[in-house]
Amino acid sequence: MAQTAAGNLAPFRVDPALLGLAPVAGAPLVVTPVVAPARAGGDAAASLEEEGEPSLYGTRDPGPSLSLRRASGLTPLPKNGDLRPTFLAAQRMYGISDREAVMEGDAELRKSDTVLTADKLVYWQADDEVEATGNVVYTQEGTKVIGPRLFMRLGEKTGVFDQATYFVRQEKKVPVWGVMGRPIATGTQVTEGRGTADRIDFLGENHMRLANATYTTCAPGNNDWYTRVDNLDLNYEREEGEGDQGTLYFKDVPIFYMPGVSFGLNNRRRSGFLAPTFGSNSVSGLDLTTPYYWNIAPNMDATIAPRILSKRGMQVGAELRYLNYGYEGYARGEYLPSDRLRQIDRYAYNIWLNKTNIGDGFSGQLNLNTVSDDNYYTDLASRIGIGSQTYLLRQGTLTYGSMWWNATANVQRYQTIQPDPANPVAQPYALVPQLTLNARRPDYYGADISLMGQYTSFDHPTQVIGQRAVLYPQVAFPLIYPSFYVTPKVGVHVTQYSLSRQTEGVPESISRNVPIFSLDSGVTFEREMSMFGRNFTQTLEPRLYYVYIPYRDQSMLNQGSVNFDSGLADFNFAQIFSPNRYVGQDRIGDANQLTAAVSTRFINPQTGFEYFRAMAGQRYYFADQRVTLPGEIARVRKNTNWLGAVTGQVMPKTYLDAAVEYNPSDKRTDRLSVVGRYQPEMGKVFNAGYRFTRDILDQFDVSGQWPLGRGWYGVGRYNYSLKENRVIETLGGLEYNGGCWVGRVAMHRYATTADTSSTTLFFQLELNDFSRIGSNPLDLLRRTVPGYGRINQPMADPVFGGEQY
Repeated sequence: MAQTAAGNLAPFRVDPALLGLAPVAGAPLVVTPVVAPARAGGDAAASLEEEGEPSLYGTRDPGPSLSLRRASGLTPLPKNGDLRPTFLAAQRMYGISDREAVMEGDAELRKSDTVLTADKLVYWQADDEVEATGNVVYTQEGTKVIGPRLFMRLGEKTGVFDQATYFVRQEKKVPVWGVMGRPIATGTQVTEGRGTADRIDFLGENHMRLANATYTTCAPGNNDWYTRVDNLDLNYEREEGEGDQGTLYFKDVPIFYMPGVSFGLNNRRRSGFLAPTFGSNSVSGLDLTTPYYWNIAPNMDATIAPRILSKRGMQVGAELRYLNYGYEGYARGEYLPSDRLRQIDRYAYNIWLNKTNIGDGFSGQLNLNTVSDDNYYTDLASRIGIGSQTYLLRQGTLTYGSMWWNATANVQRYQTIQPDPANPVAQPYALVPQLTLNARRPDYYGADISLMGQYTSFDHPTQVIGQRAVLYPQVAFPLIYPSFYVTPKVGVHVTQYSLSRQTEGVPESISRNVPIFSLDSGVTFEREMSMFGRNFTQTLEPRLYYVYIPYRDQSMLNQGSVNFDSGLADFNFAQIFSPNRYVGQDRIGDANQLTAAVSTRFINPQTGFEYFRAMAGQRYYFADQRVTLPGEIARVRKNTNWLGAVTGQVMPKTYLDAAVEYNPSDKRTDRLSVVGRYQPEMGKVFNAGYRFTRDILDQFDVSGQWPLGRGWYGVGRYNYSLKENRVIETLGGLEYNGGCWVGRVAMHRYATTADTSSTTLFFQLELNDFSRIGSNPLDLLRRTVPGYGRINQPMADPVFGGEQY
């Protein structure tokens, strides 16, 4: 509308494209700039220049042209202080200038990001208020509400909508967090929700209160699940939703009553009761957990979880987590009084703290784990994968770091768990304490100088105890060129023991000095090649590694049963390029040996991505072995077994990881591991593997996840031991993707000891961006099926659902 000199309202026709508005079919587009910017002149209307001069929209022909001219006064700001213009359009318009505008027939109001359409609109300019009746549609950014009647104060975005149907879509930029709580990128979180309400009160930007409302995240036309709430508050500014007297419906059947409803919006954590988890276990019976989540601070939260086990009683669990720059940690605890099956009180706790910056170069870590009895995990473990634990670490460390050296103080003990009498677990030595110093100057006048020093006090309830001091200086002279390198290195390993409880005749003090020399060399050849229609850079990388360690008599350590931490290292590609065949510091093996190996890689010449790698190697001995561990038989062969390995992409979407250890003397395979994966896309994966270690292991393993059609997915695993003729682990499950929900059912059985197994049944209903109901098998599926993918978009993490407590 434009104001005439007579003060009446008259239509003012302009080109709709200039304002970005679509004209109403069959009616003229009527626009009223009811809020004008402050300008010269006391008249709120624009003055007309003489006919024929250029107008605001260009020269008009025929008819007079229009333009603005300067005036001598300023127009006061409107009362609401909002300078954004309001555009009105309708079939018929009338009202009072600067006070009230009435629009009837296809009425439309636009202001900033708000669009309002209705059969009739009444707009009060001074108060920036509007009343809409008949087929009202209110749209504001991602919010759309439909109903018969609306009253709203536009600038404040407050008002009332009766008998409304609503849809809300919110997008938010959020940081993507890396390790130690540091943001590494920015992502977008999208939250969608819709429903109906008898009344909606708009309480400001992104805040609504609904009476007798429904809420769902399903797409329009799909009401597979929804919750009906007496009162519902959706606050997208605080990113939380809450209500009271709610009932959850699935397929129009009420399945769960909630006296209080609380959930996060935009994946935000929120204090309140979480959906209960329930399941069944062959060891403990029916299992029901009703967790309460406490969002203490942005970097701290807690969960309290009463858990009912039908065969045992009630267990109470709690978890506290915290994270900040420079430190992170958690504390977990569980307590079950008077277990009805075991007739004892049972408990467990785990405290972990990692402080990366105490100050002045110091950092520290604490890790404490305890259970009440040997059968705790086999009976009560609800976090899959810990039921077979036999060692619980109790450790505290304090570290000081400088530019080229660092020092660590470490106190360490273990609680040993004996769940299987047929396979006793040995008690390891305690370190009380262990002090370690490491220093290195990698480029000191062309040399690479390093030093390791360590003092350890070993404690044990029954075996030899004592203190051990180690000093190991080394110096290397690396010669590195573009196509090859040669690195000679020499060092001296000095060890001093002070013993107690040793065998009679063994002195309390024993010392050992062992020089160590090594020479490492390698060459890299490259060539460009094409294969399977692709271009590659292929490398050929031979490597020779020579070690000489003279024999030093260490039989006194064997005679005194002194072995605090040494053992025979696993034979693999990492170990054959190590000078010592033992781990730990108690044995330094004599050596006069050469390792020869070759590897080849296929690399993308543009990106550097490595598609495939193959390796082969063997070690050759020039002298017989003389140093041994207690019970070890000295080697008499002049060479080791052959090692071979391949890894990478062998076909499109197909990956292979294989390793073999072949004994050329006996012409047999001593160890073999072959694992393959076919994964054409997310939600489709098939894994097959075979592992064999002579006289120890002989297992095959298949697992996968695959769509079955019509939204159904199958998932499973079968792990069988040929050596023991028994099933180690089985998993079978079905998943269904309903679009806005996912249903899962899975049965899992795994061996807890040599003679016993545990079977667990999981049921879960996951309502996207709302809640999970039932027992959570997701961690189990990720662990047992490599490459498993979620068949729905990630939802708000209910904290307790990451691992079933």
